[in-house]
Amino acid sequence: MLGVAFGIGVLLALAGGTAARGCVAPNQLVSKMVQRLEESVNVEEPPNPSVLLALNLATATGSPTYKWLLQEIQEEAVKRAQKDMTSGEVALYVLALLSSCRDPRHVEALGQTVDLLRVLQQKTDVEVARLGTPGREGGPGVPGEAFPSPPARSPVSSPHFAEVEGIPKTTLYSVSLDTLGLCLTGVGNYQKAAVLLAKQVLNPKKHLSVDTRAVAALALACTYNRTEQQNVQELLRTALSTVTKGFLNEQEKNDGMIGNIYSMGLALQALEATAKFYAPQKWDCAQAFSVVYSHDYRQPMAIAQVLPALVGRSYLEAASLDCTTSASVSPGPQQSPSPKLDAPGVHRALITVHYAIVNELQGKHFRYATSVRVPAGSTLLEVLQVAEKEKPNIFSFRTEYTSWGPMVVSIHGLAANPDDRTYWQFLSGRDALQEGVGTYKPQDGEHIHAVFSTY
Repeated sequence: MLGVAFGIGVLLALAGGTAARGCVAPNQLVSKMVQRLEESVNVEEPPNPSVLLALNLATATGSPTYKWLLQEIQEEAVKRAQKDMTSGEVALYVLALLSSCRDPRHVEALGQTVDLLRVLQQKTDVEVARLGTPGREGGPGVPGEAFPSPPARSPVSSPHFAEVEGIPKTTLYSVSLDTLGLCLTGVGNYQKAAVLLAKQVLNPKKHLSVDTRAVAALALACTYNRTEQQNVQELLRTALSTVTKGFLNEQEKNDGMIGNIYSMGLALQALEATAKFYAPQKWDCAQAFSVVYSHDYRQPMAIAQVLPALVGRSYLEAASLDCTTSASVSPGPQQSPSPKLDAPGVHRALITVHYAIVNELQGKHFRYATSVRVPAGSTLLEVLQVAEKEKPNIFSFRTEYTSWGPMVVSIHGLAANPDDRTYWQFLSGRDALQEGVGTYKPQDGEHIHAVFSTY
């Protein structure tokens, strides 16, 4: 059980920042989402803390799958938190355990214990030091975001909050999660991180992704409700107003869509949790929810991000849940998770996908193209596998597991490198793909390009 002081801090962080709860999805849809999340849990893959967090926020905590996932999250935290987890990963584990009413300061499993908040604070300090270092070059950390430029002028004029320019060790998305995790627990220098995030948000020359702005808004809202420094509150209020009104304007302009269908979940969470920062402007939540209803979500990470919004909650409430409440959704009979087996194959018509790999960035430049035949409905990953099988000396590739599925980290022996901020970007024609290689399904005659790029 979390301490009394810890609980009071959570209430302070939430004061004035809870969701307006203007829109809630039908229970049937919520139940379907919960069922798909639970069915996605695979004993052969690392546990996903975002799935556990979403199940807790949806009060879907009664299944054997849930209990297994909670135990796996604790074991994974003990094994990896201090070794190879990024700060953002640690932050998600903190949020997942907080939402499970587990104390992240004392995670016990496999005969070991770890203080996740201490680990998160240490890793966040590194991120903040990098973000607060002037004169660095490079992107803020995720594909699609712009390179840094001088921050916009802000309401904060104190020398203590002098303008800075820099990039984090990983991404601004991760720093936003870090700040939220520390703020909800009242640990570490989350206020400094929030100030740096706010300045990034207010920089008019930056083009931060919807996901990054949404999680940043949750972190800034938490910090706003904790800080007593008026100049900091003024900066955070301005940043929050900028983000949320930007979302509302984008929704109005795009018939309910904010970003793309996979960024809607976090955007809805942010709007539900920050109503006072875009008042008196009103949010047409019914229009936004209708966009979500029109899409058949199947990607587990996308479901995990949209599910909290569908029940009128956000990550900002991770530390304030009543874990004695019984499950409010009934996804149907559940069994313990087991390895996923491929269903017996059925005949599918063959399609042609044109695939090219391009490097005009580093070392010896290259450009190779091929056309492969795959069954209709094949994923892009399967296209890559066929290309590699047919021409292994050219189209070899390597993937790594992420919470969004497999990510291609190397093609033709050229590997992405976080130190020089390079990655393999996949495009259909000239448009960047909005899904990963494990879920995107090319159409007959489609041209797919993998381009070695920087972010």
